[in-house]
Amino acid sequence: MAKSSADDEELKRACAAAIEGTKQKIVMSVRVAKSRGIWAKSGRLGRGQIAKFRVIAISTKQKGQRTKAFLRVLKYSSGGVLEPAKFYKLKHLSKVEVLSNDPSGCTFMLGFDNLRSQSVAPAQWTMRNIDDRNRLLICILNISKEILGRLPKVVGIDIVEMALWAKENTATVTTTQTATQDGPAASVVIEDDLKVTVEKDLVSQAEEEDMEALLGTYVMGVTEVEAFSERLKRELLALEAANVHSILETESLIDEVMQGLESATVCVDDMDEWLGIFNAKLRHMREDIESIEIRNNKLEMQSLNNKTLVEELDKLLKQLSVPSEYTACLTGGSFEEANMLQNVEACEWLASALRSLQAPTSDPAYANMRAVKEKRGELEILKATFVRRASEFLRNYFASLVDFMITDKSYFSQRGQLKRPDHADLRYKCRTYARLLQHLKLIQNLDKNCLGQLRKAYCHSLNLLLRREAREFANELRASTKASRNPQVWLEASATSNQTVNNADTSMVSDAYAKMLTIFIPLLVDESSFFAHFMCFDVPALVPPGGPSNGNKNGSNDDGANEDDLGIMDIDENESKTSNESADLVALNEALQDLLNGIQEDFYAVVDWAYKIDPLRCISMHGITERYLSGQKADAAGFVRLLLDDLESKISVQFNRFVDEACHQIERNERNVRQMGVLPYIPRFATLATRMEQYIQGQSRELVDQAYMKFVSIMFATLEKISQAEPKYADIVLLENYAAFQNSLYDLANVVPTLAKFYHQASEAYEQACTRHINMIIYYQFERLFQFARKIEDLMYTITPEEIPFQLGLSKMDLRKMLKSSLSGVDKSISAMYRRLQKNLTSEELLPSLWDKCKKEFLDKYESFAQLVAKIYPNETIPSVAEMRDLLASM
Repeated sequence: MAKSSADDEELKRACAAAIEGTKQKIVMSVRVAKSRGIWAKSGRLGRGQIAKFRVIAISTKQKGQRTKAFLRVLKYSSGGVLEPAKFYKLKHLSKVEVLSNDPSGCTFMLGFDNLRSQSVAPAQWTMRNIDDRNRLLICILNISKEILGRLPKVVGIDIVEMALWAKENTATVTTTQTATQDGPAASVVIEDDLKVTVEKDLVSQAEEEDMEALLGTYVMGVTEVEAFSERLKRELLALEAANVHSILETESLIDEVMQGLESATVCVDDMDEWLGIFNAKLRHMREDIESIEIRNNKLEMQSLNNKTLVEELDKLLKQLSVPSEYTACLTGGSFEEANMLQNVEACEWLASALRSLQAPTSDPAYANMRAVKEKRGELEILKATFVRRASEFLRNYFASLVDFMITDKSYFSQRGQLKRPDHADLRYKCRTYARLLQHLKLIQNLDKNCLGQLRKAYCHSLNLLLRREAREFANELRASTKASRNPQVWLEASATSNQTVNNADTSMVSDAYAKMLTIFIPLLVDESSFFAHFMCFDVPALVPPGGPSNGNKNGSNDDGANEDDLGIMDIDENESKTSNESADLVALNEALQDLLNGIQEDFYAVVDWAYKIDPLRCISMHGITERYLSGQKADAAGFVRLLLDDLESKISVQFNRFVDEACHQIERNERNVRQMGVLPYIPRFATLATRMEQYIQGQSRELVDQAYMKFVSIMFATLEKISQAEPKYADIVLLENYAAFQNSLYDLANVVPTLAKFYHQASEAYEQACTRHINMIIYYQFERLFQFARKIEDLMYTITPEEIPFQLGLSKMDLRKMLKSSLSGVDKSISAMYRRLQKNLTSEELLPSLWDKCKKEFLDKYESFAQLVAKIYPNETIPSVAEMRDLLASM
């Protein structure tokens, strides 16, 4: 018998070398043939199917306390070395099927449940013989049972046949397998484990003994099926007859059993009668006990109810009693700072008493009690009295605080001294009554409008103070800022290049505007935040920690990092807050409108003042405003955002006004009758653009780009209108001005995309104007030459080149006459062309480049003419292109 590849140690070592580095050990390796075709009846591969030689290896890997098993498919490389081809985990093996269409039984398929494409038929594996197939399958089944705890589905092979084969070939397997490998996987190949595992999993020991006995009987005497069947029938009849005989022999015993059963029945009937008597007596006793328990339960319940009622009445009486000290404080107490602790305690008691008499805190059964109604009315009177007194006091208190600050001039900016508004003392005094305001809101039965009058009074008083501070600060800020006013003649045609306008430094104007925002925007945000918290609005946090209003690097009020923190806690921390934030936010923004309305006028005055000094400073102010606007995220500072939006819009309007005036100055240029050379607004626009780029701050790029687009569009349109005033000189005006535009904006166009777009537009217009002007000069000097060439080109579309010399005006004689008149003294004609090009050009620096373009264009046209002559008049001689090129180079 040929040696099996499963016993080939060299093969196993080659497989181990192929998977070196994976920390896996090879348990078994066997050579197989792989195919995807079907098997023909002859047992060979079907037509068109080619078997591929592969090696299947079973490997294991120890990972902690667990062992993992794998099935690897290896193939031979071009050099005959094994290398990994496929890799499967045995835990995904779901099916082992031996193909029935293979007569030898050596072909099987392995089905895995994790394959991505189930539409492709799995590979078919063909072993060399049945023994190799059985050894591989038994190894796979044993590893699946030991390591995974389950067996895959086996199709097409008898499991008993596998067990018998394993039992018969145990010795062979033992002699060929070595147990040198350690670990759980080694048990699948040694003799004892192979025997025990296969027999335990496939056929039990008792079943095997019964089969051996049955087979032994079959061997001993049974040669035909019919005879064996007759023998079994005879034995069955004999057994039945013996059973009937044994039953008849036990008749006397049955009679004795029946007599015993009758006597037992009599005893049971007597016992049933006695039990009925006892059951009746017990039922009567049970009824007596239940009635006694009912009476006892009622007495206990009545006692418990009486006790609870007394406790509830005591509690109700305690709630209905009003302490005299609280009554005196609520009806006639003082609101001075020293008495605020007593006032707050009285408020807390009143709020608690009102809440205890209302649903759901109070039992609904109390609502109709006379005592409760009277006490509720008394508490309502106390509440109304206290709210009226407290509201009147706070309104007067707010007005007195603001009046005191307004009458003291030291709180405001004065001549020669800018005063930063300081509301630390005002907020400190207001914080004294913050908890009182919360209780006023609470005892008003959660009525959001109970503080309406107080809020309006506070807004009215503080609005007077804020407007006065802003007005005094803005006036002194403008008075202390010294800046010379720049005349708005940026693009005026009458302004000469020697004028030194717009050179004054006006940075202090935008600095003054920035200072105005730096001082007042954080102040207004802080005031909004303080007002929202102080006046008990249910809104989210107004200014987050570390926000723009806290810790401004340019300075802000020094009364603490969180000025809106009133140092108080929620009155009732056990109750959830109401979900009315959106309604409160609307009311808060309306109140802030009253609080801060009118202060925007002083900001507008600063913007107007800055615009009159230097309109270009609108760019800087626009960037400053955008930076502040991007920092205002809190919903409660809605008015501040509206103020910044209005400032941004006003600055944009002012700047657009300046742009419109400058565009109007540009349009005045077209009214002049005769303009030559570079128009004045071209170089002045470069100066203006340079200045505008210096002023850009923040996100003002869009504002400036829009101005550029408007300026340049008007400039180019005006230039085209001016050039059409005298068509004779139109191209000269265009090329000179477009060239000047490019030269003046070359540096800026490299860094400003908008100007770069207009730079390229001017470049294209310049090239077109140059081409038209150069062609006009060339045709003026060599009109007959190129008209002759044009006639030839036109005729070439309709007749052959050989017929052209016989056309009227195009004979060889006509050619010689034309050449004599056009090219005799060609150097003088070229010099005249140069003088004509130089005659009306005011920008001398453009002459060299234009002359080079002119020579190149003339040479290209002459070269085309020479090619036409060589084609139409091959025997005629004209000056060559090289001679003409040398002549132009020498001019």
